[in-house]
Amino acid sequence: MFSLSFISYQPLLTGLLILTTACHSPSVSSQTSVRKPSSTVNQKPVLALQTGAEQFKEYIADLKGKRVALVVNHTSLVGKTHLADTLLSQKINIVKIFAPEHGFRGDADAGEHVSNTIDKKTGLPLISIYGKNKKPSPEQLKDVDVVIFDIQDVGARFYTYISTMHYVMEACAENKKKCLILDRPNPNGHYFDGPVLKPAFKSFIGMHQIPVVHGLTVGELAQMINGEGWLANNVKCDLKVIQVKGYTHQTPYVLPVRPSPGLPTEASIRLYPSICFFEGTTISLGRGTDFSFQVAGAPNPIYGSFTFTPKTTAIVKNPPHENQLCYGKDYRQDTTRHLTLKYLLDFYNMTPDKNKFFLTTKHFDLLAGSEELKKQILAGMTEEQIRATWQSDLQKYATIRKKYLLYPDK
Repeated sequence: MFSLSFISYQPLLTGLLILTTACHSPSVSSQTSVRKPSSTVNQKPVLALQTGAEQFKEYIADLKGKRVALVVNHTSLVGKTHLADTLLSQKINIVKIFAPEHGFRGDADAGEHVSNTIDKKTGLPLISIYGKNKKPSPEQLKDVDVVIFDIQDVGARFYTYISTMHYVMEACAENKKKCLILDRPNPNGHYFDGPVLKPAFKSFIGMHQIPVVHGLTVGELAQMINGEGWLANNVKCDLKVIQVKGYTHQTPYVLPVRPSPGLPTEASIRLYPSICFFEGTTISLGRGTDFSFQVAGAPNPIYGSFTFTPKTTAIVKNPPHENQLCYGKDYRQDTTRHLTLKYLLDFYNMTPDKNKFFLTTKHFDLLAGSEELKKQILAGMTEEQIRATWQSDLQKYATIRKKYLLYPDK
């Protein structure tokens, strides 16, 4: 039997706790378990939401008698069981698995090559769709009828699982295959913010003309990609989305496992949209420590009294400032729940030689989605002034976003 070990991916918090909302209907409550969060023991019990993958009855008919390919990783869970286990137990004919960045089990470093191989548990082919082969080929889809995408996103434009979804949809459209999206909540889905990507800066860390924080689930974004004609040559994907029950965009959501090696905690996921910009600078985000994406620093005492030393680990290879004592800031207790430029601007303003703050590559511009943000920072603009330049594009995006919402939104 196919089984996966998640020992290295301890739950961020036990249970998925959500607030009671108007969208909880009797039909939902009859199918879900009732839990009491420890912090609200005096309140009424709350309903645990149901992800798309957990609603097996909603998509079993699409799979019976079909040849199925999965685009999945370690986050593709049905309760505590991997989606592949669930499907195999129901005698679904899985013919192959496509693995995204970080690999099938989520244990590859960011940017690390993911190899094609055979899964030892099942004998199923594991095909990498990260690196040179980002898009399933016609040959790889020849023996497939339905492709299932079920991967946890964190709501930031530069998180590459949504780029993988784009290419999977495009391949399905071009090869006339059905694409089934098993939707999951977005832990940063309660807002959208940041500069909107300009087409000239399209890359694998930014495929779409959306803001840094897009405020959509992968199912909603898939509909937007299809509806706005963003697939190559305006092809349309035969798309079906299995929605999350009991979810709104204001529903707090704590992931049961880390979505990727660099995001080990709830705090790192909240901070990610704001501090990932540091990846395009000389500042380390703590890769190679136990608190990646929760700290920032460099080998210079001017940046702060908190210290850490990045080291190569089983997952992280050659992190920035490897084996050097870095000085900086510890954000692990930061409770910010929105995008802010404060961290980035603080470090930039502390840097003596500001011409050496940004990397000489275009990585920062690709993260930002244009060259404007770097120019604005170099010009000494404040966060308020920079934000003002985003508003027109954000208003246009808000109109587009509204067309594709599947869940209640303020």
